[in-house]
Amino acid sequence: MSFAFPLAFLLLPLPWLVRQFLPARAAVTAPLGVGVGAFAAALPVKMRDDRLGMALAIAAWLALVLALAGPQVTATQDVVTASGRDIILALDLSGSMVKEDFALDGNPLSRLDAVKRVASRFVASRKGDRIGLVIFGDRAYVAQPPTFDVASVAHAVEAAQIGVSGRSTAISDGLGLATRRLLQSDAASRVVILLTDGVDTSGKVQASDAARLAAGHGIKVHTIALGPDDLESQPQAQDAVDAATLREVAKLGGGTSFRVRGMDDLQAMAAALDQLEPNPMRRPPLRYWQPLWIWPGGAAMAFVLLIAARRRA
Repeated sequence: MSFAFPLAFLLLPLPWLVRQFLPARAAVTAPLGVGVGAFAAALPVKMRDDRLGMALAIAAWLALVLALAGPQVTATQDVVTASGRDIILALDLSGSMVKEDFALDGNPLSRLDAVKRVASRFVASRKGDRIGLVIFGDRAYVAQPPTFDVASVAHAVEAAQIGVSGRSTAISDGLGLATRRLLQSDAASRVVILLTDGVDTSGKVQASDAARLAAGHGIKVHTIALGPDDLESQPQAQDAVDAATLREVAKLGGGTSFRVRGMDDLQAMAAALDQLEPNPMRRPPLRYWQPLWIWPGGAAMAFVLLIAARRRA
């Protein structure tokens, strides 16, 4: 603790100095003089020796001087300002996302549940960014427009259910819709994070064409290929992800492609995205002085009110 105005403590002896050095009030002359001792016996004990009143007066003065000295303590507060970045997460909700080929603490976990755990935490930590959510299956739709309310977007990610948009994988439609939403934004940085575990099966245009469109408007595209198998290494595997196409999409979109086969890869991907798109929450906290004068000031007011109440009584 420190004091903003420590010289205020020089006022502490002021009442004693006033009592010692100011001239006493002149006595009033009366035609008949009666000694003080004649009334002393008739006065109540509290009026003859008001120690409590003196103690209250001293306490009020001490509290008032302490308040004038300005006690304060250092405090910190996170600085969260608008980053000037809009991010839209395009999330695959096709039928293959129900497959339980992830594991957490030795227990099987579906692809969607694994993504929810990591993506919701990633979104919730992006305070200062505007985050949106596009969901795609047979078709794509905007589940959450870009907003600074990252908690609501994280909730929308956690509430996503397979089947609400069909069970196919319209990757190009999801990327195209996310791009169209960002075309309406005037943010300095615009980013699409495309997450899918399959092959584009129902898009009306090629995903690479959608990536070129995004790059032509200054929109960066990161892709995440989810699942243990891909078409390059396991072309006959069921629900294999088209990792090659997603790498091409990221390259055309000026972003980075991530290959995610398990929970460790998923966690590493989230950390890498934080490095590629710096998190506004990582700025150093603001240090400031938090004033505490209100507490001794309130105590001084309480002592004064007690003194006034005793005198009226």
